[in-house]
Amino acid sequence: MKLHELQDNPGATKKRKRVGRGAGSGMGKTAGRGIKGQKSRSGVAIAGYEGGQMPLYQRLPKRGFTKPNRKKFAVVNLGLIQKFIDDKKLDAKKAISEDVLVESGLVRRKLDGVRILAKGDIKAKVTLEVTGASKSAVAAVEKAGGTLTVAVAAPAAE
Repeated sequence: MKLHELQDNPGATKKRKRVGRGAGSGMGKTAGRGIKGQKSRSGVAIAGYEGGQMPLYQRLPKRGFTKPNRKKFAVVNLGLIQKFIDDKKLDAKKAISEDVLVESGLVRRKLDGVRILAKGDIKAKVTLEVTGASKSAVAAVEKAGGTLTVAVAAPAAE
């Protein structure tokens, strides 16, 4: 076999249909789109429309509920706190509050509060004051000799 003899398997490639290229092509003039109307114009796709058949998004059952006033917490892992202490961005000797976490750059914004999770390990003896924490995070901080207090956030004044 030589390089010029290489070719695809029969049926592996298909020629592209070139529409609107003259009457003799069989796809000239309206290019297979019929006449007039929204669907004959370019740049139109009627999203979700299935030709009068009940659309899929209406056929499927609707389930669940979205709580309109749910709390969204900024999540921080213990491993990240330890990394920031090692990099001297956080001071382990002082109490670490949510505002201190924001100032250090560990948390961008508090949202409805900061929640501590136990991913990673903490070696420093720290005092943390946050809105929420997992049980395993509290246990990990206490095992390292620190304290983790969960303060209940005051409801926003209306």
